[in-house]
Amino acid sequence: MQARTLDFYFDYLSPYAYFSWRKLAGFCKEHQLTLNPQPVVFGKLLDHWGQLGPAEIPPKREWLAKFCNRYATLNGFEMNPPKYHPFNSLTALRLSLMEVCGEHQYEVVSAIFDAGWTQGKDLGDANELISIINNLGLNGSELYEKTQDTNIKNILKSNTAKAIEAGVFGVPTMIIDGQLFWGNDQFEHMDLYVSGKDPLEVEKVEHSLKNKRAIDRKTVQH
Repeated sequence: MQARTLDFYFDYLSPYAYFSWRKLAGFCKEHQLTLNPQPVVFGKLLDHWGQLGPAEIPPKREWLAKFCNRYATLNGFEMNPPKYHPFNSLTALRLSLMEVCGEHQYEVVSAIFDAGWTQGKDLGDANELISIINNLGLNGSELYEKTQDTNIKNILKSNTAKAIEAGVFGVPTMIIDGQLFWGNDQFEHMDLYVSGKDPLEVEKVEHSLKNKRAIDRKTVQH
């Protein structure tokens, strides 16, 4: 029987992606799933689907900061957001590609997430990222040089394009057997799905999707 895979689409910009990452290894071990981290460019997802990021909406950004603080306290870990937010996450994402860090991918992703969201490091700074990788006992400068290669840059672009083709519209997104789960609050639903107890009523969903729209909202340009 072929091993089941959980594809995890993420960008370091998202605290929700960090929260999910903290739980994924245990979840995958419990359900005998192979965890497949998929770095993608959140901004490109937003552009494609015509959305704003949470940090681009002032009251939502304030709410998010409060939520994250509460969540960290309730879940027993230190929460110190990145020094700058939003930040340019491209180099961090490229460092996290299997083609760059190879068998150390899980350790690299974990280290970058932790450095950004619990230690308040600047994940947009190349020297900071090199230091994070060095602390793993790896050659940070060597991995950084790989991220500057055109082929590696194109792999991240391709990853993002493939994610969009798969229907990924935000981060974190988890896909299991082609089923898409979005957000850090999806673990209960994923647990039911992989356990063969999914309560989803497909016919009702398909029927609701066929309902005609009575009104469309016009996009407002600020």
